[in-house]
Amino acid sequence: MKLGVLTVPLYDRSVEEAFKYLSGLGVTAVEIGTGGFPGNTHLNPDNCNVDEFKGLLQKYGLTISALSCHGNPVHPNREIAERDNDDFVKTCGLAERLGVDTVVTFSGCPGDYAGAKYPNWVTCAWPTDFLEILKYQWDEVLVPYWNDAVALAERHGVKKIALEMHPGFCVYNPRTLIQLREAVGPSIGANFDPSHLFWQGIKPVEALKALKGAVYHFHAKDTRVDEFNAAINGTLETTRYDDILNRGWVFRTVGYGTGETEWKSIISTLRAIGYDGAISIEHEDALMSVEEGLEKAINFLKPMLMYDKPAEMWWA
Repeated sequence: MKLGVLTVPLYDRSVEEAFKYLSGLGVTAVEIGTGGFPGNTHLNPDNCNVDEFKGLLQKYGLTISALSCHGNPVHPNREIAERDNDDFVKTCGLAERLGVDTVVTFSGCPGDYAGAKYPNWVTCAWPTDFLEILKYQWDEVLVPYWNDAVALAERHGVKKIALEMHPGFCVYNPRTLIQLREAVGPSIGANFDPSHLFWQGIKPVEALKALKGAVYHFHAKDTRVDEFNAAINGTLETTRYDDILNRGWVFRTVGYGTGETEWKSIISTLRAIGYDGAISIEHEDALMSVEEGLEKAINFLKPMLMYDKPAEMWWA
């Protein structure tokens, strides 16, 4: 395994400053934003000097775990959809030039009909209107889009499209990830981020087992569920992220949402299902600075990652 960081929170530093800082903390892999919600501050596909960028990686002993361009390429607003699809296309082309085989993004979420203005995230089976919306979204929009996107990615040598299972998008849990994977093919896998699963009531260890062979990237981010707020209003949450005391849950630095035992179990299960890639820290903790959040996460994870190959079972 490699200790990694998504560099997006370090947007106020140059790419070399970010690499130098992370390398000094013992980080060996970086995930770079190339468009969409992560932006492209550190790596813009339109003007990247590939040789220079590779030189910086080598200088600081880093490898790229993935390029990330989270967006909604099936948004019912054509302008947004085309922009996010363009970011995906450019990211795949840049991945080929950099020798990266993994791109992280979202599945996207369409509207409820062809003339819709906004996405419609369906979360219940009744009234049955919702199932009709879901059928339209998957059969007429989502699956056709990803069939084409996978073909394009493969032409650029991108073998792993790691979809972050995120509420608000059609792929938000293991079942929907597997559903799209079965419809489109094995290029589709998961960017497994436990923070989005904790508050849904999903147990990450069991979810990892269900996704064996389909985990292509991993985000290390935690969630703290407020048992009192959640006991009153549940965890389907529209309260603003900055209203921390009144939300049912908030994102936290690893170790501040769930404990060491939980994270050791997650790391061990990753090894057990055959994942040996980067553990990419994503900082979105509103109670900490970027530096404090990243450094606490690094210090928390560094001793529990498994760096060597497992020993032969001489006792078995």
